[in-house]
Parts: sequence; C-alpha cells; structure tokens
Amino acid sequence: MAAPTTTATAFLKTVDRLRISPANSPPLRPPFPAKKSSRILAMAPKKKVNKYDSGWKKEWFGAGIFFEGSEQVDVDVFKKLEKRKVLSNVEKAGLLSKAEELGLTLSSIENLGLLSKAEELGLLSLLETAAGYSPAALASAALPVLVAAILAVVLIPDDSTVLVVVQTVVAGTLAATGAGLFVGSIVLDGLQEAD
Repeated sequence: MAAPTTTATAFLKTVDRLRISPANSPPLRPPFPAKKSSRILAMAPKKKVNKYDSGWKKEWFGAGIFFEGSEQVDVDVFKKLEKRKVLSNVEKAGLLSKAEELGLTLSSIENLGLLSKAEELGLLSLLETAAGYSPAALASAALPVLVAAILAVVLIPDDSTVLVVVQTVVAGTLAATGAGLFVGSIVLDGLQEAD
C-alpha cells in the first residue's frame, strides 16, 4: 500500500508544480477579433409562401390542402431599367453612335423587321416571365452544363479532324450556354435586388 500512496503523492506534487496560477498565466485572447463586425448572410428565402390547392380532395396519400410553395418575385423589368437610368447611360456612353458606325441603325432594324418579329414571338413577355426566375437556380443550372463542356473535351477523342470539329462544337456550345446562364443569373440578381 505504501508504494501507490507515494506514487499518488508524487504525481500530485508534480501536478501542483505545473499548475498555472493566475499570476503567471498567459493573457487570454478573445476567440473573435473585437474590431471586425460580424456579417450574417441569410440563405433562406425572405418569405415562406403557403399556397392553397383548389383541386385538393381528401385521400390516404399526398399533401394537405395547403402546401409550401416557392417565393415568386414580381419584377417589372422596364421600371427597373428606368430606375437605373439605362437609356441615359447608353446615351452618355455613345453606344448608339458606335452601333451606327458598325452599320446598326434604327432604319436597318426596321428594314430587317426585328421589332415585329420579337413581338410575334412574344419575346417581351418571355423576358418578363424570365425575370421572375430565381438567380440561384440559373447559377446552379450553369454548373452541370460547364462540367458537361469539360467532359466533352476530355471524353471525345482527338483522332480525326471530324472528331476535333465535333468536340469543338459540342464543348463550345455547352460552354457558351453555361456562361450565358451564369451571366444571366448575375443580371437577374441585379434586377431582383431590393430597392
């Protein structure tokens, strides 16, 4: 019995010598710097939307009469463009005179019938509908398209001229589509940001 007590006593003396007292302890640093303010980013939508299903009937399966829907943002593109003074900025930058130097004038647009063709195809209403899409969804759709462009370069062999042309066309089309989706998400985010 004497041996374990001396060992325990020796251990406690060693611990007592190594114990840090408040006088010789190093100063404690705060876990976060005090000068920087914290920034909180909300990842959830601003509003939770509950929708009413008018065609609902009681079944033993399925959702209830109310279901959670996604937030739909009503964006008036023309009012946003007016607020940002896009037309006056185009005028100040001299883009119209540069377009005229390149041969693109209002009369050439009129002769080509671009405005009436856009109206027939419903491009303005399509633009209005597209402005309500989620920018995050567009950016998320861009990633697999860009990965597919890289895979096209890697997986399509370079054995012949035809394969090189196919590889270039497929990868170029996919890369341009992915880049367009990503840039479109940035533009849409700018249009939908809070006033």
